[in-house]
Amino acid sequence: MLKPKLFITRELFEDVIKKLEQYYEVEVWDRYQPPPYDVLVKKFREIDAAATLLTDKIDCNLLQQAKRLRIIAQYAVGYDNIDVECATRLGIYVTNTPGVLTEATAELTWALIFAVARRIVEADHFVRWGEWWRLQTGWHPKMMLGIELYGKTLGIIGLGRIGSRVAEIGKKAFNMRIIYYDIVRKPDLEKELGAEFKDLDQVLAESDIICIHTPLTKETYHMINEERLRKVKRGAILINTARGAVVDTNALIKALEEGWLAGAGLDVFEQEPIPPNHPLTRFKNVVLVPHIGSATYETRHKMAELVAENLIAFYEGRVPPTLVNKEVVNIRPPGFK
Repeated sequence: MLKPKLFITRELFEDVIKKLEQYYEVEVWDRYQPPPYDVLVKKFREIDAAATLLTDKIDCNLLQQAKRLRIIAQYAVGYDNIDVECATRLGIYVTNTPGVLTEATAELTWALIFAVARRIVEADHFVRWGEWWRLQTGWHPKMMLGIELYGKTLGIIGLGRIGSRVAEIGKKAFNMRIIYYDIVRKPDLEKELGAEFKDLDQVLAESDIICIHTPLTKETYHMINEERLRKVKRGAILINTARGAVVDTNALIKALEEGWLAGAGLDVFEQEPIPPNHPLTRFKNVVLVPHIGSATYETRHKMAELVAENLIAFYEGRVPPTLVNKEVVNIRPPGFK
């Protein structure tokens, strides 16, 4: 029996590839940049399975041409790059990699909080580029003043796995008051962390640190817009490690220019990658990192392993462990038979 064809849109770990080769005829896109859309269309016409990334546009036009395609294993928690509704209609399974990147993303969130609150990047440049040496000030009482975190109010937008872990660190390490907004209340976490449920405007108005951990949906697109940013507590810091488009970039730039925010830490952007002359790069009080929330060896390897688990389960006729569109099972059973 011929093995089904699997196209992986970016290089993964060698041991995971070898595991998949026991079940699939594997082709890996070996360039650092994502495959162009026309390449995706061509490849998807020939394959039975795909492993994709957030940078791959998997729209209905592409899916309708992928007559043999049965499963898309997304190497990410989010899947807003995939037209899941269309995939479901066509009987295509869609999986993702939740759970395994909670710690890494929560840690990066705190890294950004520290970096912005204590002006770490700005201070590094102050030393590295000779500004400190030129001023010949040595130590000065008002040099590089930042924000102390202990006892402050931490506002979480989206109290899922990552948001709750960020909140837990804030509570246990810094005795922070935790307030949150989510479409679903979390009574267990309210009890455990003393977290207070608030509406979104209240979270923005009361928080010293605002962390975004919500998925990108039609409802959350530009959820943080100019109207809402005007309600932010003066002196607050905004951190986004979720999706860039949850925040209206132009409104954020205006908020920074006019001082509504004390600073921001961003791992995600509406346009990725952002160009070096992007307006956000002008601000000393903004820390920018290139979508590295899950970028630890341990987490990225676990993500790849979960991609493989999903693909192998489907091959064996089992429902993949992290199936996104569970209703697809009623349209077509798992497997290639």
